[in-house]
Amino acid sequence: MIEPIVSFDKFDVNKVLVDRAGVEEHIPQRFEMAQLDGVLYLDADTMTAVGYKDVREDEFWVRGHMPGFPLMPGVIICESTAQLVAYMAGLYDIKGGGIVGFGGIDKVKFRGMVVPGDKLIVMARMRRLRKNVMVICEIQGYVEDRLVVDGEIKGVVLPATATQ
Repeated sequence: MIEPIVSFDKFDVNKVLVDRAGVEEHIPQRFEMAQLDGVLYLDADTMTAVGYKDVREDEFWVRGHMPGFPLMPGVIICESTAQLVAYMAGLYDIKGGGIVGFGGIDKVKFRGMVVPGDKLIVMARMRRLRKNVMVICEIQGYVEDRLVVDGEIKGVVLPATATQ
């Protein structure tokens, strides 16, 4: 049995600590790519966080990802966890003047389904950090108390503006 990064008795899924507007202060994703609706728990001492994504019927992927049996794509589940990591990097000023981009995933295992109507609870704990360079976090995702994904995510610091 895999223990949660943060025990479920340390937060309440009905008590939002940081709402979507607060999340947007630290991450650039908007519109269809906004995959983190809020933050439920933060601990600067252990560098852990818990966030959530309310999975809606009108998500951009529902119509085409297995019509009649819409499963949240694994890449979108990973994006939700990555946005929590990016939020932490912004909150704790790990990224300097840049933004945190997806640098890689490792040891990711999908262990259950996420479907419209679910609340995806995402957790992250920083494992390694090089300020202004990269961050590596252990991640987990849950629906209720069922583990649906776990693994490791690497975020890399990118310039704040993209050039073409």
